[in-house]
Formats: sequence, C-alpha cells, structure tokens
Amino acid sequence: MTDIKVRIGLGSIPLGDAPGPELAAFVDACEARGVDSIWLADHASGPGIDPLVGLAFAAGRTQKLKLGTGVLVLPGRNPMLVAAQLASLVALAPKRILPTFGVRPATTGERELFPVPDGERAAVFDEALLVVRRLLAEQHVTHHGRFFHLDEASVGPLPARPLDLWLGGKAPAGLRRIGRLADGWLGSFVTPGEAAECRAGIERAAAAAGREIEDDHYGTNVAVIPDDADDAQRDAALASLGRRRPEMDARLLVADGWTAAREQVRRFVEVGLSKFVLRPAVPVTSWRGFLDRFEQELAPLQT
Repeated sequence: MTDIKVRIGLGSIPLGDAPGPELAAFVDACEARGVDSIWLADHASGPGIDPLVGLAFAAGRTQKLKLGTGVLVLPGRNPMLVAAQLASLVALAPKRILPTFGVRPATTGERELFPVPDGERAAVFDEALLVVRRLLAEQHVTHHGRFFHLDEASVGPLPARPLDLWLGGKAPAGLRRIGRLADGWLGSFVTPGEAAECRAGIERAAAAAGREIEDDHYGTNVAVIPDDADDAQRDAALASLGRRRPEMDARLLVADGWTAAREQVRRFVEVGLSKFVLRPAVPVTSWRGFLDRFEQELAPLQT
C-alpha cells in the first residue's frame, strides 16, 4: 500500500463486567496473534481500567505488543508525576510505549476530575506538555512558568531515546499546537479528506516553528460497525456520531462493515496517514470474535 510502515492497533474493546481478568486474556490474545498495539482510553469516572495502570499490567505480560493511551487527559494531572509514570513504563517496555495526550476529558462530567483555572485549559496543556518532555529528556529540570514551578526536578530512569509524544485534536488551534509541540497526530471522527487537511495544517505549523514531524507519525482512529450488528445498533452508532459532529453526515465518519473498514484505511493511507486504531462503533458481544475478524480483515493491510 505504501513505502512507510502501516500499523493497525485496537482500542476501546469492551471487556465486560470483569475487566481485570478479561484484560489479561485480551492482552495475551493480542500478543499471541501479533496485533501491533492496544490503546486504553482515559475514562476516569467509568468502569474501565486506568490507562497507565493497564499499560503497566500489559507491559509485564508481553514482549512485542505496543501499548498506547488513547488519549490521556493532561491538564489537571501533575506533569512531573505523568513523566515519572511514563519513564517507568518505558523501562518496563522499551520502544513499546505510545503516549497520546488530549486537552479535554471524554465527558463533560469528568472535568471536575481534572481541574484547571477557568479558561486556561489549553494554556495549562501547553505548559504541562513542555514540562513532561523536558523531564523525560533532561537529568535535572528547572522550570518557572505560569502554572508549574520546578527546581532541579528529575524523574527516572530516563528513556534511552526521546519518547515520542503524540496529540489528538482537529481544531485549528490544536493543529498549530501539534506542529509546535508534538511528535505525531492521532485523529478521530475525521474523513480522509479532513485528515489530509489536518496533516497539511500540522506541517505548516511545524515549519513555522522550525520543526519537522516524521512522515509516518500521522494516524487516526477508525470506528467500525461489524457486519453482525443489528439495525438498532447501527442507528444508535450513527446517532452518537451525529451528536459529535452534527455538521457532518455521520455515515462518512464510520466504516459500516469490515469491507468498508479496509477501504477506509486505504483511503487514509492515500492521503498520508499510516497509523490506525480500530475501534468498535457498537457494543460487541465478544472481543474474541471482534479480534478474529480484525485479524482476518485488517491485519493483512499492515506493511
């Protein structure tokens, strides 16, 4: 499909009422089948496993599986603690940790779990990301900013190579932030045409900042409605997407069936994306069945 490495991982896989044992089984199955990566969502008020705890658990069970956050809310968290946690994860699983950060919690109700001064969430994010990056690259960090003050701070063990920090988002301000501060982009709820525009905007912002983002550091989430979904599930998925992007035909934001998912990935590759996180757009009765179809339908597209 392309000269760059196309990689497809799995995210937002429901693990039922026993997420601990099921996560163990899911991680083991993904490792055994050669899945490229798994991505754990940051839903602090939900029943799922905390993403950083879950990635540490997965790191201890695997040797090859890459482990990502999709996405970790940064404003409201202590950036020094986040850096220390990431440094520990990299020590446990070198070259396998894929941190992706977001500005806002997934739900409005979670905002109080990540408190920041009113109107300052974006500014806090920018400074926190800078602090995290420096702490992961420098032996000692002194930083006196608007929101964070560190004197000779350090975390360890430091990664042997700089850790790539990816961001989500598609708003113009977010794209400019990625160009200025990030190492990659993981989009969501975008069409291939919009993804091409996002990449171009990021590249312009990076050039203006005297930076360059690697060609294979652009990706997106892909939502799929499995072939065995019923009409009610399909309608609910489209309605949910319509609420997220009311200005857009929801059918353009989801792959309806596995054949459509393959074609969607191909279209994204054609506009310059190469990293993908496949997510079910409807409740799935068995993650094992979903993994079976993923292995058959999407894994062969990797290069």
